Order: sequence, then C-alpha cells, then structure tokens
Amino acid sequence: MIIDDENAGRGRMDGIAPLGRRAQLSRRSFLAGSAAGLGALGLGGCTTDGMSLAEAQKLYGPVPEEKFPIPAIDVSKVDPKYFRRKVAYDTKEAPGTIIVDPGNYYVYRVEGDGTATRYGANVGRDGFRWNGDAYVGRKSEWATWTPPKEMIKRQPEAAKYARGMPGGLDNPLGARTLHLYQNGAYTLYTIYASLDAESIGNGITSGCIGLLTQDMLHLYDQTPVKTKVVVLPA
Repeated sequence: MIIDDENAGRGRMDGIAPLGRRAQLSRRSFLAGSAAGLGALGLGGCTTDGMSLAEAQKLYGPVPEEKFPIPAIDVSKVDPKYFRRKVAYDTKEAPGTIIVDPGNYYVYRVEGDGTATRYGANVGRDGFRWNGDAYVGRKSEWATWTPPKEMIKRQPEAAKYARGMPGGLDNPLGARTLHLYQNGAYTLYTIYASLDAESIGNGITSGCIGLLTQDMLHLYDQTPVKTKVVVLPA
C-alpha cells in the first residue's frame, strides 16, 4: 500500500535526514544528537562476528527493481554485530511479534521455537526514547514524509517540507514504513527504512526505529497490519 497524502507519512522523524548528495548538509543538520560513526570492518575475508564480508555484501546489496533503485549498503560502516541473523531468543510473545530493544539497538521478529530474526537498528536519542506495546496500524511504501510542527519550530530548515516530501531515496521514511498505533490512534512513531549505515547502533531520532533498507524490506514483507510491537525499556 502506497501512502501519498499529506499527513499519512508524518512521524516523529526529526533527527533523521534525507539522504543523497543533494541533501548532505540537511542530513547533518537533522542528525542532531547522533553519535560518532562506527569503525570499519577489516579488509580480510571475514567480519568479527562470523559472517564473511562477501556474505554481508550480498545481504545488503543493491535492489535495482524497486520504484527508486536502492543502492548497496556500505557494510564497512556497520558493526558486524548488527547484521541480520537468526538467533536464539526466549520469549512468551507469539510468532510474528516485533520486539524492539533500544538499549542494545536491536529489533527482533519472533519466529517461534525459541528463535528470532534479529536486525540492527537506530533508535530515539536521549530524552526521546519510549517503551510499551503498540501494533502496526498501517504499512506504506515510499511514503510521503511531513515533519511535525515541533520539528519545524526547532529546525526551521525543515519548513520547506511542511506540505510533505514525496517518497524517494532522499525521504527520511525510506522505502518501507510500519506505522505504529495504540488504541486506534497513530502514535506518530514508525519503524522505517534507512540508507544511513552509520546510524545503526546509535540514538538519533525522536522515537522512531530505523533499520537498514534491505533489512526493512525483509521485515516488511513478513509483517501484516495488526502485528504486535513491543518496545522494551532502554
């Protein structure tokens, strides 16, 4: 489902920025509170976390068939512990449930049988983290992003997008978005797709959760509307 009305893509995304060469200055200004970038992988054939560099490059390779062709992620800018993988995970939550662990910068999709798919994430910066239960109220592809009024007040450069920024590679919501609801109301928080490799493992948003775009495509395809989302205390 593609969301393209003015308010559909709105979320608490201040702290996330459009990507691409045309938007580098804006990206840096929106990344208020972002931590320093992560160290690069070694030049050898294996990462430090059991996955070969070739495997990581394949996992996060380009996706040319998308409406806006998605470039490969520079995996040298991601700590290997944040690469997607299946892990042992003990929980009473039902298979399909999404569990966000902001303290460790992970998102889990419960698979059942004591396992989960684990993704590296970026999360809310200090003062903007939250916890509790929610659910996926709607899903969108290449959503329009509308900065909240509070963000425009803090960062006037965002005012040019007050009527919405169309979907695309520069759009902060990215290729896929899961919009989080509570009690029938949109919380303004999302799980979104990011091309910013250096954001993973950092607190940079106003409460939204970002996955690398290739990871978000993987999660999105397996996540129906009404899926339960649990955000743990940080």
